[in-house]
Amino acid sequence: MKKTLTHIIFLGIILLLQASTAFSQTDSMAREIAQAIRQGNAREVAKHFGQNVDLTLPGSEGTFSKSQAEVILRNFFSRNVPTALSIPHQGTSRDGSIYVIGTLQTRGGQSYRTYFLLKKVSDNFQLHQIQFEPQ
Repeated sequence: MKKTLTHIIFLGIILLLQASTAFSQTDSMAREIAQAIRQGNAREVAKHFGQNVDLTLPGSEGTFSKSQAEVILRNFFSRNVPTALSIPHQGTSRDGSIYVIGTLQTRGGQSYRTYFLLKKVSDNFQLHQIQFEPQ
């Protein structure tokens, strides 16, 4: 009985450490993406895209390849130069996906509700969806 309890405790500790490591990796990825958005750096954002990404931007909505999405995002940032990004909400969905919700401010004074979603594909998280909606 004591041996079984020891195994259960040991397994629990291992699972907690793995969950903690996975969370810190995704939290770090979310911070990198947020920083790239603040800088208007489409290339850095695109480093986290999977093969396809769902984009919702003024004038562009759909599922695009990694390279198409990068070009569309670069054009968006050139027309809407970011000055700030605040992130009041971040969390985990039931399926383990990580979501981030914030507000992007631009040089032209426009505000965009910003949303992005990181999904686990195989053993890695990828930027699956990104949205910029005028407020």
